[in-house]
Amino acid sequence: MTNNKNNPTTVIIGAGQSGLAMSRELTCRGVDHLIVERGRVANSWRSERWDSLKLLSPNWMNGLPGQDYDGSDHDGYMDVAELIGRFDRYAANISAPVRAETTVLSVERTGTGFRVQTDDGAIDCDTLVMANGACGIPNVPAFASELPAGMASHTPHSYKRPADLPDGRVLVVGASASGLQLAREIHASGRDVTLAVGGHLRLPRVYRGADILTWMEIIGATRIPYTEVDDIERVRRTPSLPLVADETLDLNMLQDMGVEIAGRLATIRDGRALFSGSLANVCAAADLKMNRLFAAIDEWVARSDLGDLIEPAERLASVRIPESPRLQADLLGEGYRSVVWATGYRPDFGWLRLPVFDRKGRLVHDGGVVGDGLYVMGLPYLRQRRSTFIDGVGEDANALAEHLTANLGRKLAA
Repeated sequence: MTNNKNNPTTVIIGAGQSGLAMSRELTCRGVDHLIVERGRVANSWRSERWDSLKLLSPNWMNGLPGQDYDGSDHDGYMDVAELIGRFDRYAANISAPVRAETTVLSVERTGTGFRVQTDDGAIDCDTLVMANGACGIPNVPAFASELPAGMASHTPHSYKRPADLPDGRVLVVGASASGLQLAREIHASGRDVTLAVGGHLRLPRVYRGADILTWMEIIGATRIPYTEVDDIERVRRTPSLPLVADETLDLNMLQDMGVEIAGRLATIRDGRALFSGSLANVCAAADLKMNRLFAAIDEWVARSDLGDLIEPAERLASVRIPESPRLQADLLGEGYRSVVWATGYRPDFGWLRLPVFDRKGRLVHDGGVVGDGLYVMGLPYLRQRRSTFIDGVGEDANALAEHLTANLGRKLAA
Protein backbone atom coordinates (compact mmCIF):
# COMPACT_ATOMS: atom_id res chain seq x y z
CA MET A 1 0.00 0.00 0.00
CA THR A 2 2.67 2.50 -0.96
CA ASN A 3 2.15 5.30 -3.45
CA ASN A 4 3.58 8.71 -4.15
CA LYS A 5 2.33 11.86 -2.46
CA ASN A 6 -0.14 12.64 -5.26
CA ASN A 7 -1.54 9.12 -5.26
CA PRO A 8 -1.71 7.92 -1.61
CA THR A 9 -3.89 5.03 -0.62
CA THR A 10 -5.91 7.25 1.74
CA VAL A 11 -6.47 10.99 2.01
CA ILE A 12 -7.54 12.47 5.34
CA ILE A 13 -9.12 15.92 5.17
CA GLY A 14 -8.36 17.89 8.35
CA ALA A 15 -5.49 17.84 10.85
CA GLY A 16 -7.41 18.28 14.10
CA GLN A 17 -7.85 15.60 16.72
CA SER A 18 -9.85 13.33 14.40
CA GLY A 19 -7.46 13.55 11.49
CA LEU A 20 -4.39 13.02 13.67
CA ALA A 21 -5.96 10.06 15.46
CA MET A 22 -6.85 8.44 12.14
CA SER A 23 -3.34 9.10 10.83
CA ARG A 24 -1.84 7.25 13.77
CA GLU A 25 -4.19 4.29 13.32
CA LEU A 26 -3.46 4.04 9.60
CA THR A 27 0.28 4.23 10.22
CA CYS A 28 -0.02 1.36 12.70
CA ARG A 29 -1.74 -0.68 9.97
CA GLY A 30 0.78 0.16 7.25
CA VAL A 31 -1.67 2.21 5.17
CA ASP A 32 0.10 5.08 3.42
CA HIS A 33 -1.86 8.30 3.59
CA LEU A 34 -1.78 12.08 3.34
CA ILE A 35 -3.49 14.65 5.56
CA VAL A 36 -4.71 17.72 3.70
CA GLU A 37 -5.16 20.74 5.99
CA ARG A 38 -6.38 24.18 4.92
CA GLY A 39 -4.23 25.86 7.58
CA ARG A 40 -1.88 24.39 10.14
CA VAL A 41 -2.32 21.45 12.53
CA ALA A 42 -5.32 22.19 14.80
CA ASN A 43 -6.25 25.09 12.54
CA SER A 44 -9.78 25.66 13.85
CA TRP A 45 -8.49 25.65 17.44
CA ARG A 46 -5.88 28.23 16.44
CA SER A 47 -8.01 30.65 14.51
CA GLU A 48 -11.70 30.10 15.32
CA ARG A 49 -11.90 30.32 19.12
CA TRP A 50 -12.18 33.25 21.50
CA ASP A 51 -9.20 34.28 23.62
CA SER A 52 -10.39 33.14 27.06
CA LEU A 53 -11.72 29.73 26.04
CA LYS A 54 -10.80 26.70 28.13
CA LEU A 55 -11.82 23.15 27.30
CA LEU A 56 -15.03 21.93 28.90
CA SER A 57 -13.58 18.44 29.42
CA PRO A 58 -11.10 17.73 32.25
CA ASN A 59 -7.50 17.13 31.20
CA TRP A 60 -7.68 13.37 31.63
CA MET A 61 -10.18 13.33 28.75
CA ASN A 62 -7.91 15.23 26.35
CA GLY A 63 -5.43 12.56 25.30
CA LEU A 64 -5.02 11.03 21.84
CA PRO A 65 -4.24 7.43 20.81
CA GLY A 66 -0.88 6.45 22.25
CA GLN A 67 -0.52 9.75 24.09
CA ASP A 68 -2.59 10.05 27.26
CA TYR A 69 -2.56 13.29 29.22
CA ASP A 70 0.82 13.39 30.95
CA GLY A 71 0.58 16.63 32.91
CA SER A 72 0.26 17.15 36.65
CA ASP A 73 -3.30 18.49 36.71
CA HIS A 74 -5.48 15.59 35.59
CA ASP A 75 -8.68 17.18 36.88
CA GLY A 76 -7.92 20.67 35.57
CA TYR A 77 -9.03 22.29 32.32
CA MET A 78 -6.43 23.31 29.78
CA ASP A 79 -6.64 26.43 27.66
CA VAL A 80 -6.54 26.34 23.88
CA ALA A 81 -2.87 27.35 23.66
CA GLU A 82 -1.84 24.28 25.66
CA LEU A 83 -4.06 22.05 23.56
CA ILE A 84 -2.53 23.35 20.33
CA GLY A 85 0.97 22.70 21.68
CA ARG A 86 -0.01 19.13 22.51
CA PHE A 87 -1.45 18.59 19.03
CA ASP A 88 1.75 19.95 17.44
CA ARG A 89 3.88 17.57 19.49
CA TYR A 90 1.57 14.66 18.74
CA ALA A 91 1.73 15.32 14.99
CA ALA A 92 5.54 15.36 15.20
CA ASN A 93 5.69 12.21 17.35
CA ILE A 94 3.59 10.16 14.94
CA SER A 95 5.25 11.73 11.86
CA ALA A 96 1.85 12.75 10.56
CA PRO A 97 2.12 13.42 6.79
CA VAL A 98 0.40 16.80 6.78
CA ARG A 99 0.18 18.93 3.65
CA ALA A 100 -0.57 22.27 5.33
CA GLU A 101 -2.02 25.45 3.85
CA THR A 102 -3.86 23.40 1.23
CA THR A 103 -7.57 23.94 0.64
CA VAL A 104 -9.84 21.23 -0.71
CA LEU A 105 -11.93 22.55 -3.60
CA SER A 106 -13.84 19.41 -4.58
CA VAL A 107 -14.03 15.66 -4.09
CA GLU A 108 -15.36 13.43 -6.86
CA ARG A 109 -15.35 9.72 -7.65
CA THR A 110 -12.89 8.30 -10.15
CA GLY A 111 -13.83 4.68 -10.79
CA THR A 112 -13.36 2.90 -7.47
CA GLY A 113 -11.49 5.77 -5.82
CA PHE A 114 -11.61 9.53 -5.36
CA ARG A 115 -10.04 12.65 -6.81
CA VAL A 116 -9.39 15.40 -4.29
CA GLN A 117 -8.93 18.69 -6.12
CA THR A 118 -7.04 21.25 -4.05
CA ASP A 119 -5.66 24.71 -4.65
CA ASP A 120 -2.29 22.95 -5.00
CA GLY A 121 -3.28 20.33 -7.54
CA ALA A 122 -5.22 17.08 -7.64
CA ILE A 123 -4.67 14.04 -5.43
CA ASP A 124 -6.04 10.61 -6.31
CA CYS A 125 -6.71 8.03 -3.60
CA ASP A 126 -8.50 4.76 -2.97
CA THR A 127 -10.17 5.76 0.31
CA LEU A 128 -11.05 9.08 1.87
CA VAL A 129 -11.62 10.16 5.48
CA MET A 130 -13.39 13.46 6.07
CA ALA A 131 -12.07 14.63 9.44
CA ASN A 132 -12.78 18.33 9.06
CA GLY A 133 -15.16 18.29 12.03
CA ALA A 134 -18.67 19.34 12.95
CA CYS A 135 -17.95 23.03 13.48
CA GLY A 136 -17.18 24.15 9.95
CA ILE A 137 -19.90 26.75 9.53
CA PRO A 138 -21.68 28.75 12.28
CA ASN A 139 -25.37 27.92 12.15
CA VAL A 140 -26.71 31.47 11.93
CA PRO A 141 -30.46 31.78 11.22
CA ALA A 142 -31.54 33.37 7.96
CA PHE A 143 -33.31 36.23 9.75
CA ALA A 144 -29.92 37.51 10.95
CA SER A 145 -29.94 39.51 7.72
CA GLU A 146 -32.79 41.57 9.21
CA LEU A 147 -30.55 43.11 11.91
CA PRO A 148 -30.74 46.91 11.85
CA ALA A 149 -27.97 48.55 9.87
CA GLY A 150 -24.94 49.34 11.99
CA MET A 151 -25.35 46.53 14.51
CA ALA A 152 -22.30 44.33 14.88
CA SER A 153 -22.84 40.62 14.29
CA HIS A 154 -20.48 37.92 15.55
CA THR A 155 -20.32 34.17 15.95
CA PRO A 156 -17.94 32.23 18.23
CA HIS A 157 -15.72 31.92 15.12
CA SER A 158 -15.28 35.67 14.78
CA TYR A 159 -15.66 36.87 18.38
CA LYS A 160 -12.34 37.11 20.24
CA ARG A 161 -12.82 39.40 23.25
CA PRO A 162 -15.37 41.91 24.67
CA ALA A 163 -13.19 44.88 23.71
CA ASP A 164 -13.88 44.12 20.06
CA LEU A 165 -17.60 44.84 20.53
CA PRO A 166 -19.00 48.36 20.21
CA ASP A 167 -20.26 50.08 23.33
CA GLY A 168 -23.87 49.26 24.11
CA ARG A 169 -26.11 46.35 25.02
CA VAL A 170 -25.42 42.88 23.62
CA LEU A 171 -27.83 40.15 22.61
CA VAL A 172 -26.33 36.66 22.94
CA VAL A 173 -28.41 34.08 21.08
CA GLY A 174 -28.14 30.50 22.32
CA ALA A 175 -27.61 29.07 25.81
CA SER A 176 -25.41 26.02 25.32
CA ALA A 177 -21.78 26.04 26.48
CA SER A 178 -20.64 28.86 24.20
CA GLY A 179 -23.62 31.12 24.88
CA LEU A 180 -23.34 30.75 28.66
CA GLN A 181 -19.61 31.55 28.65
CA LEU A 182 -19.89 34.49 26.29
CA ALA A 183 -22.85 35.99 28.14
CA ARG A 184 -20.85 35.89 31.37
CA GLU A 185 -17.66 37.27 29.83
CA ILE A 186 -19.38 40.09 27.98
CA HIS A 187 -21.47 41.07 31.01
CA ALA A 188 -18.32 41.11 33.16
CA SER A 189 -16.85 43.65 30.73
CA GLY A 190 -19.50 46.15 31.83
CA ARG A 191 -22.09 45.65 29.10
CA ASP A 192 -25.76 44.83 29.63
CA VAL A 193 -26.50 41.40 28.16
CA THR A 194 -29.71 39.66 27.16
CA LEU A 195 -29.41 35.90 26.62
CA ALA A 196 -31.96 34.27 24.29
CA VAL A 197 -32.45 30.68 25.45
CA GLY A 198 -33.34 28.15 22.76
CA GLY A 199 -32.53 24.44 22.90
CA HIS A 200 -30.99 24.05 26.33
CA LEU A 201 -29.51 21.48 28.70
CA ARG A 202 -28.39 22.01 32.27
CA LEU A 203 -25.55 20.35 34.18
CA PRO A 204 -23.39 21.23 37.18
CA ARG A 205 -19.64 21.03 36.87
CA VAL A 206 -19.42 18.83 39.97
CA TYR A 207 -21.92 16.40 41.48
CA ARG A 208 -21.36 14.42 44.68
CA GLY A 209 -17.72 15.44 44.79
CA ALA A 210 -16.72 14.46 41.23
CA ASP A 211 -16.74 16.11 37.83
CA ILE A 212 -20.03 15.40 36.07
CA LEU A 213 -18.17 13.97 33.07
CA THR A 214 -16.38 11.56 35.40
CA TRP A 215 -19.78 10.38 36.61
CA MET A 216 -21.05 10.03 33.05
CA GLU A 217 -18.05 7.83 32.27
CA ILE A 218 -18.54 5.74 35.43
CA ILE A 219 -22.20 4.98 34.81
CA GLY A 220 -21.62 4.33 31.11
CA ALA A 221 -23.59 7.30 29.80
CA THR A 222 -20.79 8.28 27.41
CA ARG A 223 -20.31 4.79 25.97
CA ILE A 224 -23.75 3.80 24.73
CA PRO A 225 -23.22 2.69 21.10
CA TYR A 226 -25.04 4.67 18.45
CA THR A 227 -26.77 1.46 17.41
CA GLU A 228 -28.51 1.25 20.79
CA VAL A 229 -29.85 4.81 20.86
CA ASP A 230 -33.49 5.51 20.06
CA ASP A 231 -33.74 8.06 17.23
CA ILE A 232 -30.00 8.63 16.82
CA GLU A 233 -30.54 11.50 14.38
CA ARG A 234 -32.50 13.43 17.02
CA VAL A 235 -29.82 12.71 19.62
CA ARG A 236 -27.12 13.95 17.25
CA ARG A 237 -28.95 17.29 17.06
CA THR A 238 -29.10 17.67 20.85
CA PRO A 239 -27.40 20.86 22.12
CA SER A 240 -23.86 20.49 23.39
CA LEU A 241 -23.32 19.91 27.10
CA PRO A 242 -23.54 23.32 28.87
CA LEU A 243 -20.30 23.01 30.81
CA VAL A 244 -17.55 25.52 31.45
CA ALA A 245 -14.12 25.01 32.97
CA ASP A 246 -13.58 25.07 36.73
CA GLU A 247 -17.12 25.85 37.91
CA THR A 248 -20.83 25.50 37.39
CA LEU A 249 -22.47 28.15 35.23
CA ASP A 250 -26.20 28.13 34.64
CA LEU A 251 -29.09 30.49 33.97
CA ASN A 252 -29.68 31.15 37.67
CA MET A 253 -26.07 32.22 38.16
CA LEU A 254 -26.17 34.44 35.09
CA GLN A 255 -29.33 36.09 36.38
CA ASP A 256 -27.64 36.64 39.76
CA MET A 257 -24.87 38.46 37.89
CA GLY A 258 -27.39 40.67 36.13
CA VAL A 259 -27.79 38.93 32.77
CA GLU A 260 -31.36 39.06 31.47
CA ILE A 261 -32.76 35.82 30.05
CA ALA A 262 -35.47 35.58 27.41
CA GLY A 263 -37.00 32.82 25.30
CA ARG A 264 -35.76 31.55 21.96
CA LEU A 265 -35.15 34.29 19.41
CA ALA A 266 -37.89 33.55 16.90
CA THR A 267 -37.18 36.25 14.33
CA ILE A 268 -36.18 39.87 13.76
CA ARG A 269 -38.79 42.09 12.17
CA ASP A 270 -38.72 45.87 11.56
CA GLY A 271 -35.78 46.29 13.91
CA ARG A 272 -37.40 44.29 16.71
CA ALA A 273 -36.21 40.99 18.12
CA LEU A 274 -39.17 38.71 18.78
CA PHE A 275 -38.75 36.02 21.46
CA SER A 276 -40.70 32.81 21.98
CA GLY A 277 -42.90 32.43 25.03
CA SER A 278 -41.56 28.93 25.71
CA LEU A 279 -38.78 29.89 28.16
CA ALA A 280 -40.45 28.21 31.16
CA ASN A 281 -41.06 24.97 29.26
CA VAL A 282 -37.50 24.83 27.89
CA CYS A 283 -36.01 25.36 31.34
CA ALA A 284 -38.34 22.82 32.97
CA ALA A 285 -37.31 20.22 30.40
CA ALA A 286 -33.62 20.95 31.08
CA ASP A 287 -34.17 20.52 34.83
CA LEU A 288 -36.02 17.25 34.25
CA LYS A 289 -33.19 15.77 32.14
CA MET A 290 -30.56 16.92 34.65
CA ASN A 291 -32.43 15.31 37.55
CA ARG A 292 -32.76 12.06 35.59
CA LEU A 293 -28.97 11.98 35.25
CA PHE A 294 -28.61 12.66 38.99
CA ALA A 295 -30.98 9.77 39.72
CA ALA A 296 -28.92 7.43 37.51
CA ILE A 297 -25.75 8.44 39.38
CA ASP A 298 -27.45 8.00 42.77
CA GLU A 299 -28.68 4.57 41.72
CA TRP A 300 -25.13 3.53 40.72
CA VAL A 301 -23.76 4.74 44.06
CA ALA A 302 -26.42 2.83 45.98
CA ARG A 303 -25.98 -0.31 43.91
CA SER A 304 -22.22 -0.17 44.47
CA ASP A 305 -22.74 0.34 48.21
CA LEU A 306 -20.51 3.42 48.18
CA GLY A 307 -22.88 5.89 49.79
CA ASP A 308 -20.75 6.26 52.92
CA LEU A 309 -17.66 7.13 50.88
CA ILE A 310 -19.19 9.69 48.52
CA GLU A 311 -20.75 13.06 49.18
CA PRO A 312 -24.53 12.94 49.66
CA ALA A 313 -27.00 13.41 46.84
CA GLU A 314 -28.18 16.92 46.14
CA ARG A 315 -30.53 18.75 43.83
CA LEU A 316 -30.17 22.20 42.30
CA ALA A 317 -32.90 24.79 42.57
CA SER A 318 -35.04 24.95 39.45
CA VAL A 319 -34.22 27.62 36.92
CA ARG A 320 -35.86 30.88 37.95
CA ILE A 321 -38.08 32.32 35.26
CA PRO A 322 -38.54 36.11 35.17
CA GLU A 323 -42.01 37.15 36.24
CA SER A 324 -42.68 38.61 32.80
CA PRO A 325 -40.04 37.37 30.33
CA ARG A 326 -39.64 39.84 27.53
CA LEU A 327 -41.23 38.86 24.23
CA GLN A 328 -39.60 41.55 22.10
CA ALA A 329 -36.85 44.13 22.06
CA ASP A 330 -36.53 47.32 20.03
CA LEU A 331 -32.89 46.68 19.23
CA LEU A 332 -31.58 50.14 18.40
CA GLY A 333 -34.16 51.92 20.53
CA GLU A 334 -33.11 49.98 23.64
CA GLY A 335 -29.42 50.45 23.00
CA TYR A 336 -28.41 47.08 21.57
CA ARG A 337 -25.35 47.48 19.39
CA SER A 338 -24.20 43.89 18.79
CA VAL A 339 -25.44 40.31 18.54
CA VAL A 340 -23.39 37.17 19.18
CA TRP A 341 -24.89 34.11 17.51
CA ALA A 342 -24.01 31.17 19.77
CA THR A 343 -26.46 29.04 17.81
CA GLY A 344 -24.28 26.04 17.04
CA TYR A 345 -22.51 24.86 13.93
CA ARG A 346 -22.88 22.56 10.99
CA PRO A 347 -20.15 20.67 9.13
CA ASP A 348 -18.83 22.06 5.86
CA PHE A 349 -19.05 19.52 3.06
CA GLY A 350 -19.64 22.06 0.29
CA TRP A 351 -16.79 20.56 -1.72
CA LEU A 352 -18.17 17.00 -1.66
CA ARG A 353 -19.61 16.23 -5.10
CA LEU A 354 -21.24 12.92 -4.20
CA PRO A 355 -24.88 11.84 -3.62
CA VAL A 356 -24.43 11.08 0.09
CA PHE A 357 -26.82 13.61 1.65
CA ASP A 358 -30.42 13.32 2.81
CA ARG A 359 -33.20 15.66 1.73
CA LYS A 360 -32.20 18.14 4.44
CA GLY A 361 -28.61 18.23 3.28
CA ARG A 362 -27.23 16.13 6.14
CA LEU A 363 -24.49 13.61 5.46
CA VAL A 364 -25.80 10.04 5.67
CA HIS A 365 -23.45 7.64 7.46
CA ASP A 366 -23.50 4.51 9.59
CA GLY A 367 -21.23 5.17 12.56
CA GLY A 368 -18.80 7.10 10.34
CA VAL A 369 -18.98 4.74 7.36
CA VAL A 370 -20.47 6.65 4.43
CA GLY A 371 -19.82 3.81 2.00
CA ASP A 372 -17.58 2.62 -0.84
CA GLY A 373 -14.34 3.76 0.78
CA LEU A 374 -15.65 7.05 2.17
CA TYR A 375 -15.57 7.80 5.90
CA VAL A 376 -16.33 10.69 8.23
CA MET A 377 -15.05 11.55 11.71
CA GLY A 378 -15.64 14.29 14.25
CA LEU A 379 -19.44 14.49 14.09
CA PRO A 380 -21.65 14.43 17.22
CA TYR A 381 -22.37 10.96 18.59
CA LEU A 382 -20.58 9.40 15.64
CA ARG A 383 -20.30 6.01 17.37
CA GLN A 384 -20.97 6.93 21.02
CA ARG A 385 -21.33 10.09 23.09
CA ARG A 386 -17.57 10.03 23.75
CA SER A 387 -17.06 10.79 20.04
CA THR A 388 -17.63 14.44 20.94
CA PHE A 389 -14.67 14.54 23.33
CA ILE A 390 -11.03 14.68 22.31
CA ASP A 391 -10.06 11.31 23.73
CA GLY A 392 -13.18 9.76 22.26
CA VAL A 393 -11.86 10.08 18.71
CA GLY A 394 -9.32 7.34 19.41
CA GLU A 395 -11.93 4.60 19.60
CA ASP A 396 -13.69 5.97 16.54
CA ALA A 397 -10.41 6.07 14.60
CA ASN A 398 -9.60 2.51 15.61
CA ALA A 399 -12.98 1.17 14.49
CA LEU A 400 -13.00 3.08 11.21
CA ALA A 401 -9.37 2.24 10.42
CA GLU A 402 -10.24 -1.44 10.87
CA HIS A 403 -13.15 -1.06 8.46
CA LEU A 404 -11.04 0.92 5.98
CA THR A 405 -8.21 -1.63 6.04
CA ALA A 406 -10.62 -4.51 5.51
CA ASN A 407 -12.20 -2.61 2.64
CA LEU A 408 -8.78 -2.15 1.02
CA GLY A 409 -8.09 -5.85 1.46
CA ARG A 410 -11.28 -6.73 -0.38
CA LYS A 411 -10.34 -4.41 -3.24
CA LEU A 412 -6.91 -5.99 -3.58
CA ALA A 413 -8.44 -9.46 -3.55
CA ALA A 414 -11.00 -8.59 -6.21
